[in-house]
Amino acid sequence: MSSHSFHISLKGGIDLVKTERSGQCFRWIESKGSYLIPAGGMLARVSEAGDGIDVFLLSSVGKRKTADIEAFWKKYFDADLDYESIRMMPDKKDRFLKGAAASGEGIRIIYQEPFETLITFIISQRKSIPAIKTSVERICASVGRKIPGTDVFDFPSPKELSLLGADELTACGLGYRAPYIHAASESVYHGDTDFDKMKGLSDDGLLAELMALNGVGVKVANCTALFGFHRLDLFPIDVWIQRALDTYYDGTFPLEKYHPYNGIMQQYIFAFRGQL
Repeated sequence: MSSHSFHISLKGGIDLVKTERSGQCFRWIESKGSYLIPAGGMLARVSEAGDGIDVFLLSSVGKRKTADIEAFWKKYFDADLDYESIRMMPDKKDRFLKGAAASGEGIRIIYQEPFETLITFIISQRKSIPAIKTSVERICASVGRKIPGTDVFDFPSPKELSLLGADELTACGLGYRAPYIHAASESVYHGDTDFDKMKGLSDDGLLAELMALNGVGVKVANCTALFGFHRLDLFPIDVWIQRALDTYYDGTFPLEKYHPYNGIMQQYIFAFRGQL
């Protein structure tokens, strides 16, 4: 068990509740005005503070240098990107997007680990957010590797997940997604899907590689690229986003106006879905 606390300044600030509810991350645990967040083999308690967040590291798998710990969480929360200036981008005539961006103040794109992002968004197909979270936690518990000194399970490695049998995966509530998750885990574990190489691809090339995996369609590929590879110009479309596009944009979002931050605009629209 190790502990370490530090502050991270975030350009444009953050609203942890809005970020957690924006449909991009599924393992945050709300706890007394803060969140317990398992990521990168660590468990941290994160709370809003001043111009950013206070991070209290509760535990970590293996020894890590203080500088490496802080660098991980700065990257995770996209600390250096000024989200306030991005919220000012919507065209003055676009009252819907201006309203969505204003309502979405505090949402940041979380830079997640690619494998976890891929698996969680395969699970996300035709599931509510609570159901997604339940299945993800069941997968983690099935492997049974806890972050040291805590009751929180670390996310499985590709090898660990590939070793789960059909019955074990089915018991996690995955339904028809179980074989897709098994195949994706094996592909990553055996090196057929190489995330390090994929990081160097163009957005289109990355999407093509992701969609070569069984069970990964356009939406899952876009979500994985946006949240797992931080490709901020990608614009995933689900039923809520399509409803907004049909209602306000004749079916097609003006991507050319908001390059290279279309993915952030998508998050504002998704968070504004209650207004659709």
